[in-house]
Amino acid sequence: MRMLWDRLKVSPIWVAAPPYLWAILFFLIPFFIVLKISFSDLRLGLPPYGPLIESVEQGVLLIKLNFTNYTFVGTDSLYLLSYLESFLIALLGTAGCLLLGYPLAYGLSKTTPRWRTILLMLIVLPFWTSFLLRVYAWIGILSPHGVLNNLLLKCGIVSAPLILLNTTFATLLGIIYCYLPFMVLPLYTSLEKIDYTLTEAAYDLGARPFQVFLKIILPLSFPGIAAGSMLVLIPAMGEFVIPELLGGSQTLMIGKILWNEFFTNHDWPVASALAILMLCFLIIPLSIFQHFQERQARFWNEN
Repeated sequence: MRMLWDRLKVSPIWVAAPPYLWAILFFLIPFFIVLKISFSDLRLGLPPYGPLIESVEQGVLLIKLNFTNYTFVGTDSLYLLSYLESFLIALLGTAGCLLLGYPLAYGLSKTTPRWRTILLMLIVLPFWTSFLLRVYAWIGILSPHGVLNNLLLKCGIVSAPLILLNTTFATLLGIIYCYLPFMVLPLYTSLEKIDYTLTEAAYDLGARPFQVFLKIILPLSFPGIAAGSMLVLIPAMGEFVIPELLGGSQTLMIGKILWNEFFTNHDWPVASALAILMLCFLIIPLSIFQHFQERQARFWNEN
C-alpha cells in the first residue's frame, strides 16, 4: 500500500507547473505581444501596425524599433494628465475604501461566528451581480431625475436637481462601491489573526482605547491595509467602465484614453506604449508591497 502511495505522489514541479503555465499563457505572452506592437509603426490596414523584422535581401533581416511612440506619450500633456488624474482618483478611491472598510472589517472580527458568516455573505453578495449592472444602477440613483435627487427634492433639502452624474464625484463613488469588498476581506483576515490579549494587557496598564488602537491594533493590521490597498489601487488605475458610465467626458482616466486610442483612433502602437508605461508605473507599488511582505516575514521568523 505504501509503495502505491509513493507512486501516486506528485512531484512539486508538477504542482507548480499549472500556475506558471497559466501566467505564461495569459500574462507573459500577451505582454510581449503588446510590447512588440508598442515599438511598431502605425500603418493603415489590418493589423494597423508594421512588423518589427523585415527582410531586406536574401539572408539579411532588418530589426526596426520605433521609440517615437514612447516619446510622443511622454511629451503629450493629454497622456500625462490622464496618468495623473487616474492615479489621484484611484488614490482617493483607495482612501475612501480604507476609511469605510476598516471599521466594517473590525466589526466583523469582533462579532460572533454566526453573525460573522451572515455579514461576510452580505459583503460578497454584490459579486453575484454583474459588474456592469451594478454601475448602471448608480446612473439611476445619481441622474438629475434619479432616486437621490427626487428624495432630496421631496424632503425640501434642495430646490433644483443636483448635478451628480458625469462628475469626478460619481466616479469616486462608483470605485468605492465596487471595490470596497476587496478592501474589507484582507482587512478582516488580518484583524481576525490579532491576539486581543495584547489589548487587554494594554488596558490593564492604563492605556486608553485610542492609544490601544494606534499602538497595537493598527500596526498589527498593516499587512491587511497594504494588501487591500493594492487590490483597490491597481485595478482602479486602469478602470474603464466606471469613468465611462459615471464620469462622462470630464473624467480623464487612462482606461478611457486606451479605449479611444485602440478603437477610435486605431493607433495601436501608441495605445500599446500607454499600456506598457502604465504597467511599469504599477510595478512600483507592487515592489514596495513585496518588499514589505518579505521584511515582515523575516521579522516574524526571527522572533
